[in-house]
Amino acid sequence: MADMLPVESIYNLIPREEVKVTKQPRHTSKFRETVKEETQRHKAPNKTMGPVKVDVPSPEKFLQKHSKEPKLTDNDCIDFTEKPLKKLCDDQKKPRVPLRTDHPVMGIQTKKNFTKTNAVETIMSVPKKPQPIYVDTRRGDKQLLDTSGLVPKFTNKKDYGQTPEYLIKRNEEVQRAQEEYDAYIRERIRQGSMKQLSDEERDAVLQGLKKNWGELHHQYQGISVVTDTTPKKYRKERLETEMKQLEKDIDMIERHKTIYIANR
Repeated sequence: MADMLPVESIYNLIPREEVKVTKQPRHTSKFRETVKEETQRHKAPNKTMGPVKVDVPSPEKFLQKHSKEPKLTDNDCIDFTEKPLKKLCDDQKKPRVPLRTDHPVMGIQTKKNFTKTNAVETIMSVPKKPQPIYVDTRRGDKQLLDTSGLVPKFTNKKDYGQTPEYLIKRNEEVQRAQEEYDAYIRERIRQGSMKQLSDEERDAVLQGLKKNWGELHHQYQGISVVTDTTPKKYRKERLETEMKQLEKDIDMIERHKTIYIANR
């Protein structure tokens, strides 16, 4: 409360003259009278709120049931089988039901008893089997059993477990190509342009390749770990390339038991 009170001073006891603030005169547009005249000119009586006094309807003319519905004349027609009701004209009506005295066209008649025939067909017909289903949720959602994969369809096939025809044809083609290749090799050997390496020669070549790879590997292990100069870098790359090529040659000879070489 002490902060809200003014500072106590003797000068506050001296009465002060009240300073009156003079307001500027209010601005009035020069188009005010013109706007008033145009507004009054375009106004219409009873435009929004209606007339001041409205005649009360007579108690004798009270609202009756179905009084506002459209009334049909004698020339109008309605199809009562349609919902909602559909108005039809004479040219849109269906033909009338034939009378008992009407004769069929060209005198064609039938002695078939449709009631008895339908009853016999129904009795002799085979009842339809219910479609197998399964429920997969606790809410009872049903799914078809045939497309679910739970029915062993493929294991019950006649050709289940047998080699497919396309694989048989492929194996025959591979065997035929191998026979043609063997015949070509035999013909080249007979002509003397090719010869087959014996097991001793093959083993000698294989051991020689492995020996060369071991020497290169020994040199590779002896190079410096840090390749800070260009000759060291080139030497390391050359040894790696030669070792990879020897590994490919060794793998090829080990995979193939029969090797043919061409005679120069």
